[in-house]
Amino acid sequence: MALTHVNPATLHRNPAFSQGVLIEPGSRLLIVGGQNGVDATGAVVGPGLGEQTVQALRNVLAVLHEVGATQEDVARLTIHLAVGSDVQAAFEASREVWGPHATAVTVLMVASMGRPECLVEIDALAAVPGRAEA
Repeated sequence: MALTHVNPATLHRNPAFSQGVLIEPGSRLLIVGGQNGVDATGAVVGPGLGEQTVQALRNVLAVLHEVGATQEDVARLTIHLAVGSDVQAAFEASREVWGPHATAVTVLMVASMGRPECLVEIDALAAVPGRAEA
């Protein structure tokens, strides 16, 4: 396995996330740029945070799958939510797509996204199994 989840006994434990994730040697590093709740045409999937979060995570998964990775290979997610958004609504929506994979997570509230109609943007850092081919 390319990742080791680090959860010191002195810190709070939560099944939804890890306190830290160590990327082991022998893996390639994939940085997934910020993904919004937009479909393949670039259209925002709807006005709600739940539907946008589901689509943003599907977009992250599409990038992962393109290089043979899954959500189990993700060391870190950064989730940017528009100010006033309900973090719990985003968390509930993520269960549908992401499942019980406890990665390190940072959630930030921001004034707005690059596209004002977007309520969420998610980026990821993943350890892809195997080595790059020459």
